[in-house]
Amino acid sequence: MPPRTLASSRLHPECEYIFQLEREERYCLQYITEQGNRSSEGCQPFWDAVACWPQAVTGETVQRGCPAVFSLFRNNTGSVSRNCTSRGWSKPFPPYHVACSVEDDIPETEESYFATVKLIYTIGYSISLGVLAVAVLILLFFRRLRCARNFIHIQLFLTFILKSVAVFIKDATLFSSDDTNHCTLSTFACKASVVFCHYCVMANFFWLLVEALYLNSLLLSSFYSRRFLWGFSLLGWGVPVFFIVLWIGSRVYFEDTECWDINEDSPYWWIIKGPIVVSIAVNFMLFVNIIRILMQKLNPRLIQFNNSSQYRRLAKSTLLLIPLFGTHYMFFNFLPDYFNISLRLCIELCMGSFQVQKHKHCNPIC
Repeated sequence: MPPRTLASSRLHPECEYIFQLEREERYCLQYITEQGNRSSEGCQPFWDAVACWPQAVTGETVQRGCPAVFSLFRNNTGSVSRNCTSRGWSKPFPPYHVACSVEDDIPETEESYFATVKLIYTIGYSISLGVLAVAVLILLFFRRLRCARNFIHIQLFLTFILKSVAVFIKDATLFSSDDTNHCTLSTFACKASVVFCHYCVMANFFWLLVEALYLNSLLLSSFYSRRFLWGFSLLGWGVPVFFIVLWIGSRVYFEDTECWDINEDSPYWWIIKGPIVVSIAVNFMLFVNIIRILMQKLNPRLIQFNNSSQYRRLAKSTLLLIPLFGTHYMFFNFLPDYFNISLRLCIELCMGSFQVQKHKHCNPIC
């Protein structure tokens, strides 16, 4: 089987639902065209966006089984009826969501919740974008602040800036209109925005890991070579490129569906998610190790007078960087992607958009 055929056979359940509805609508419209205007009496055949209703005489009650499209979600044995009256077709009774045990339209409270989440993270990313841009300019402008530590800070800040920009680009591309059909949207611009967003997120996690590795190296050894910066740069910017390229190849040849933004039940999603989960776990262990080392070095019986201020300053800086280590990601990244989506969105988007502003409190002095 060619790769394209294999890819087209794998559809997200929501897209399969939409495509099947579109097929049934075409069949219904073809049926209506074939029927023509054979009789002006009674009720004419029509498509109600869910099922096709045949022509009927006034006073007739037409009963239809639950549309086959609902069987994608659960087995349905219910039925829906309509009366043909002198005024036309009546409303379906019982309603589809009652007779066929399916959810009705998205509740207003849920729509309001997602709109609020989008507003909050848009404000958060906008503020963070401005704050981080100023921070990067300051670190680049003053020669006194140019050192290995601030070089790593700058790279991390850049990943947060790129992450904010990527979110805005992705929103503008995928959600430019409420009528956008994400199951048929498969343009180059759409896929490129998704790829760029994934790369920025992945680079962000790996530079968080670099921060933790650098802090550990400072605490464990006083020797440090600037050559390590090349290795850190390769880890932060290069490793994500490798995994993103692998993921792009897998999507192109095995799962080239929609806009590449739906990853539920996709084994290829682990090409991106796997390294991120590993980096979070390693980051958390490094963070715990940093706390352990600082507690030992700040012990009044062991601490030396000359090093006390240095370690206290480093301890303060490290504690302020707790959000930087992404400890709040530990819980959600070991759960399925679609577990409690509402809470996940609130934590990852709302808190994440404001998280970067906390980094401006880091001591920039080398």
